[in-house]
Amino acid sequence: MKTRSISYDAGGKKLTGYAVEPATAGRFVPGILVCHQGGGLTEHAKLHARRLGELGYAAFALDMYGEVAQSREQAMSLLTNLRNDPPLWRARALAGLEVLKTLDGVDTERLGAIGYCFGGQTVLELTRSSTELSAVVAFHPGLNDFAVDDRPVTGRIMACLGADDPLITPEARNAFAAEMTRLKADWQMLVYGGAGHSFTDLSVDAFRIPGFAYQERAHRRSWAAMRDFFGEVFGS
Repeated sequence: MKTRSISYDAGGKKLTGYAVEPATAGRFVPGILVCHQGGGLTEHAKLHARRLGELGYAAFALDMYGEVAQSREQAMSLLTNLRNDPPLWRARALAGLEVLKTLDGVDTERLGAIGYCFGGQTVLELTRSSTELSAVVAFHPGLNDFAVDDRPVTGRIMACLGADDPLITPEARNAFAAEMTRLKADWQMLVYGGAGHSFTDLSVDAFRIPGFAYQERAHRRSWAAMRDFFGEVFGS
């Protein structure tokens, strides 16, 4: 596989994402959009983009901010500003999707997305903002913003959640399930015992945030579930 940085524009904002493309010219494969956590495009998202490349996909880790947060407070400010401006939030996510479609070897008829935390919210929003994604996987996403909304959901959905995540309560999980059922979406929810928030992030323990912790078991199992899910959808 080949990797490179790609700069692009979204509404006058310069953004720089990270692309993973097939090493073999002329090979067309499914393309997967990777949406980062609340701190911005860090090694966490880039690592998972490369892991997708190892599975035979092309991937583009988008940039929602144009910068990487230097503190938790800055991350929350960047995240909150986008969540409070839904048209801008959608526009930046859709701009990343457009870049994915231009990568070498991408079959634009077979597109999906994965996202982590805020990025998980973003891919769930994309199921209502775009009809181009066949499947999305949201890892430890915030679910509180996925409220009752009559926009149709397109594509299949998998949500991977920690049972002990303080940001995703049992009530939030139940409300999400009820909304997916109401919309007749093709969805599934996997809940991992003993896992908190950011269970896929090797670096999160250093921040010592209550309820946030890496868990190798949940990380491994959720990635395997994603791999099987995409294999079912894309035939890969």
